[in-house]
Amino acid sequence: MPTPAQYLRALGAALLVANGAVAEPGYSPWQGQHYPDQVFWGDTHLHSSVSLDANLFGARNMGPERAYRFARGETVTASNGMQARINRPLDFLVVSDHAEYLGIMPRIRAGEPAILENETAQGWRRVLTGGDPIAFGRMMLDIGASYAAGKPLVTLPDSLPSPWEENNRIADAANVPGLFTALVGFEWSSMPDGDNLHRVVIFRDGADRANQVTPFSAFDSDDPQALWQYLAEYEARTGGQALAIPHNGNLSGGRMFAPTTYRGEAISEAYARERSRWEPLMEVTQIKGDSEAHPLLSPTDEFADYGTWDQFNIEMSEPQRDDMQRYQYARPALQLGLELEQQLGVNPFQFGMIGSSDSHTALAAVEEDNYWGKMATHEPSPERAGKLWGIPEAEMNSAMQLAAGYAAVWATENTREALFDAMRRREVYATTGPRIRVRFFGGWDYSAADLAGPHPALRGYQKGVPMGGELPSPPTTDRAPVFMVSALKEPDGANLDRIQVVKGWIDRWGESREQVYDVVWSGSRSRDAAGKLAAVGNTVDLDSASYANTIGEAELATVWTDPDFDPAQPAVYYLRVLEIPTPRWTLHDQVRLGATIPAGTPLVHQERAYTSPIWYRPAP
Repeated sequence: MPTPAQYLRALGAALLVANGAVAEPGYSPWQGQHYPDQVFWGDTHLHSSVSLDANLFGARNMGPERAYRFARGETVTASNGMQARINRPLDFLVVSDHAEYLGIMPRIRAGEPAILENETAQGWRRVLTGGDPIAFGRMMLDIGASYAAGKPLVTLPDSLPSPWEENNRIADAANVPGLFTALVGFEWSSMPDGDNLHRVVIFRDGADRANQVTPFSAFDSDDPQALWQYLAEYEARTGGQALAIPHNGNLSGGRMFAPTTYRGEAISEAYARERSRWEPLMEVTQIKGDSEAHPLLSPTDEFADYGTWDQFNIEMSEPQRDDMQRYQYARPALQLGLELEQQLGVNPFQFGMIGSSDSHTALAAVEEDNYWGKMATHEPSPERAGKLWGIPEAEMNSAMQLAAGYAAVWATENTREALFDAMRRREVYATTGPRIRVRFFGGWDYSAADLAGPHPALRGYQKGVPMGGELPSPPTTDRAPVFMVSALKEPDGANLDRIQVVKGWIDRWGESREQVYDVVWSGSRSRDAAGKLAAVGNTVDLDSASYANTIGEAELATVWTDPDFDPAQPAVYYLRVLEIPTPRWTLHDQVRLGATIPAGTPLVHQERAYTSPIWYRPAP
């Protein structure tokens, strides 16, 4: 029987061990390990009825609460009266309603006396209740003219509750750390001369900080530098954090990634630092087309012509010219960033890539067999695919819309802070909808054993950098970078065709170059004499809008070394992962709704993922 003194000494020793005060060897191999081991799926660009355009085009009762409910997996009633449910819940969502005219339209529809003191608001209400399409068209022209003039026609009286604060209250209520993240945000909708310069602004913070400011709108300024100043002032004032995400570079009239500023001046070092600081990401794919690559700029890339919208700018007021394309797409922008870094010492286009929907239905649904359209007027119906998008002269119809995309974020936990921090460090990737699980690491000495081991991601972090990172200096001048890549199909989705490394670099003459490498693929295919890999095949049944996973692989992975590396040349690398061919939403509409699809419309496609890049810069 121990004495009281012996008992107290034993108890004290046990407490010291329990509290970590005694340095005993640990048994758990994960003690002290802390790295992003989970991928979270979400939409950073969704509009509700609080947005003017969403409300005008039919999403009248689809507020932020319904958007969060749908994203969490609940069944909701869509604007057309149908029941809607996502295939699997999302992990996070940003309701990014337009800052311009934020919350105006629901109050006009409700007949709020304070807002109807404005004669224009009275006229809009008459149009909305009258059902005259000509009057509606005139109203839309007036609204468009107000953007060009930089002055709103209707503003919200101070006596009415703030729709911004209401949106943020709803976001806080929907936010459940560890289970579902509702990130606070809005869209700044700059559109000079009808060219798209839109950005989604995302806050790391909740309503307590975000409510200390009001959203920055295009009526405040069309200049991205003014938006960046707003973000800087927000952080200084509140102690919070925020970032901006450009989207639809493909509709920017050659402005989104131009080597000049909004005012036409050459990019300076200060500008490059600002842009790199505030815009660490770009939205590379969404409903209004794909902005990864353009076939004119990448003529040998047979997969470059995907979801191409290149007829007009976003307002459909100006046709696109060939010389604009270099400044609208991610791949040439990444190459241009390398060029500008050599001149300025800073890369203004060192961005990661995400996808999101830009849906104006409050429904973040981008599955091909569950696609709810851009606007409520384009929700499922036999007629929707043939509806014109914009002016008849554009010859663009709704069948061109992509059911895309989602943002994938590698983080340690599902919280506002962890997701935002991952976005800031660019450890993210884009998909056109499928939830393909993709890893991409770069270093100097990965081996097949690292990939084949039980914890390849841990080895990836220990020996190199993840997507979004910068390669460290090589240990010796004769080393080429080695990349560890892997992709796992969506659990109930299509098999994978191949993984490609897309490389951009600056050659010895200072010219931008690119190369697409097939690094691992399904089946027993081999490259032909020209180095091209044969197509994977096609199992799509056009009569039933179905496919079979009898081709492709569930998982692809390899360790790949750049065979053309020159240590003197700056370079950027990212992955493109391709699925086997599957039915587009247009084929599902044709089979399920008996829809008439416009001639020439693609019915089959290969969905994909794009990772954030990894950069290499030569030692000074």
